[in-house]
Amino acid sequence: MATDRKTKSGKRAAPRRAGWDFVAGHLLIAMPNMRDPRFEHSVILMCAHDKDHAMGVIVNKPLGDVELGELLEQLDIDPREGVGGDPVYFGGPVQTERGVVLHTLDYRTEATVEICPGIGVTTSREILADIGGRGRNRPPPARFLVAIGHAGWAGGQLEAEFAVNAWVHSKADPALVFADNPGDSWSKALKSLGVTGAMLSPEWASARHGDAPLH
Repeated sequence: MATDRKTKSGKRAAPRRAGWDFVAGHLLIAMPNMRDPRFEHSVILMCAHDKDHAMGVIVNKPLGDVELGELLEQLDIDPREGVGGDPVYFGGPVQTERGVVLHTLDYRTEATVEICPGIGVTTSREILADIGGRGRNRPPPARFLVAIGHAGWAGGQLEAEFAVNAWVHSKADPALVFADNPGDSWSKALKSLGVTGAMLSPEWASARHGDAPLH
């Protein structure tokens, strides 16, 4: 059942489905029953979520075979000394030919979209040049994460995965998004909710009879 809302201007806003739990600006944390190896033990910063789609970036899976210097050279950006070995992350299986940068909001351009307080996303070549290029136009953000690809869901798909306990979510924490030790991020994200992976057995987290299937 949908409910009608009005904006501050008095115009009627798009209907909002009653009870719909949008998680844009939150961290999505994989449960122990996540079977997909692309998302196993993943922590995802949700950049967008509405009734039609959801999009996020995995923040705890650095790629072992790609470094920032290589990515910059592919974009014809001359890397500054010292940035070549910085990690590049697997952001998700969608559009793996494109890069995305999560960053603190001390850096902004017209292409920057604020995700949550203190964190934004920019997908332009310009931010990569400012982060790692010799001829940058402005100071880089204090903290950033460069990823290739993103995670995406069609309308209702993420809700179906919540229904079978594939994910939990929490408020975004910059310390987890820009973690110095991303291998610890999954356990720390669960700990922020007061639980550990050992407390959440796969049997408890598995789909119950009658639950919606994973897509």
